[in-house]
Amino acid sequence: MCLIVFAWRPGHPQPLIVAANRDEFYARPAQPLSHWADAPGVYAGRDLEAGGTWLGVGPDGRFAALTNIRDPDQPLGQRSRGELVSGFLTGTQPIEAYLDQVASRAAQYSGFNLLLGDGQQLAYLSAREATPRLLDTGVYGLSNAGLDTPWPKLLKARAALQAQLHEPQPEALLTLLADGRQATDGKLPETGVGLTTERLLSSVFIASQSYGTRASTVLLVSADGSRQLVERSFGPFGGHLGEVALHL
Repeated sequence: MCLIVFAWRPGHPQPLIVAANRDEFYARPAQPLSHWADAPGVYAGRDLEAGGTWLGVGPDGRFAALTNIRDPDQPLGQRSRGELVSGFLTGTQPIEAYLDQVASRAAQYSGFNLLLGDGQQLAYLSAREATPRLLDTGVYGLSNAGLDTPWPKLLKARAALQAQLHEPQPEALLTLLADGRQATDGKLPETGVGLTTERLLSSVFIASQSYGTRASTVLLVSADGSRQLVERSFGPFGGHLGEVALHL
């Protein structure tokens, strides 16, 4: 997952709103959003190479999502980052205990950002800081750096989410995730991947022959615990592959 914008509003009729794009090589096999037969109450896509996931919901109001940290010089982790999401969704540990455990073994993974929620709290952990943080009410953005690092696509998507908070609708949120406009060179971050790649990765929605946005996901959580999930899947050059909509 490479871009997540979200609103956390405890006490509001819709306390959690999430709009997220998962960017990955098209050749990496994955299963679209569905119920996991081996994990009752878990609904998520699934990485069929390592078995984990990038975003999903679970029993008792659980929510988890992940982005990678972009750094070509970082060591390759021994374990798959996707297990950090699936481990929380399929487990029973409280958020803070789970994040403390993850922080203690963060070096086993390539760089990551992890979001966890349980309906009462929303928390964030960056592998670069290894200090869990409970989030206050607000609208946030997370890409492939720290929380709210002001990359152009994050600022654009976060502002678009902010503008929809009065009446968020899945279709409008999916539209903000479909923005393929690249940033101008003067606004690009320098993450060590070269100018051509920085340009490609600068748009909210990424499309190319071999790498791009594989899934756009919207999650709307209501105060009564009901959840609406919509996911669109894509292939090379942004070709639309399908859509899944769930009301839980």
